[in-house]
Amino acid sequence: MKIELHKENILNATTDAIVNPANSQGVMGGGVAAAIKTAGGVEIEKEAVSHQPCAVGAAYITTAGELPFKGIIHAPTMEHPAEPIPAKQVELATVAALRAADEAGYNSVAFPGMGTGIGDVNVEVAAKIMIETIQMYMVDNQLVEVHLYALDDDLFSAFEKLIS
Repeated sequence: MKIELHKENILNATTDAIVNPANSQGVMGGGVAAAIKTAGGVEIEKEAVSHQPCAVGAAYITTAGELPFKGIIHAPTMEHPAEPIPAKQVELATVAALRAADEAGYNSVAFPGMGTGIGDVNVEVAAKIMIETIQMYMVDNQLVEVHLYALDDDLFSAFEKLIS
C-alpha cells in the first residue's frame, strides 16, 4: 500500500479514478465537483443525478467524460449542496470511496481534501481522519495506491505532516 501526496490539481492525476466529495443530490455546482464537470463534461453530472439520492456513507461511480480516468467516484460528504458538515462525514465518505474503488477493481485512486472546502471541516482534522481511514482500510484490500491532492498550502502541509 502506498500513499502519495501531490500539490497540484487533482485533474492532473494519473490514477484509475478520482474522488468527487459530492452531495446527496448529485449537483456538481462548486469546488472539486464543478472543476470535474467543467473539464469532463456535463454528462458526468447528468449521470450523477441519475444515481440520487445517495446518502453520506455510500458512493457510486460514473463515467469520466472527457477526463482520462476509468471513472469518477462520487462520495457524498453532505446531504445538500453547499452545507457545512460534521467531521465524521469525512470518514464515512472516505470509506465509501475506497470501497467503491476496490469493488470496481481499481488499483489507484486520487482524493482531494474531503469536506475541507464548502463542508468547512478544518484541514488538519480532515487530513488526520482521511489518512487514518485510508491506512486502516488498505490493510485487507486490493487497492495499491492512494494519491492525495491539495492545491491549498494548509491542506498540503496537514497531509505532509501525517505521511512523512
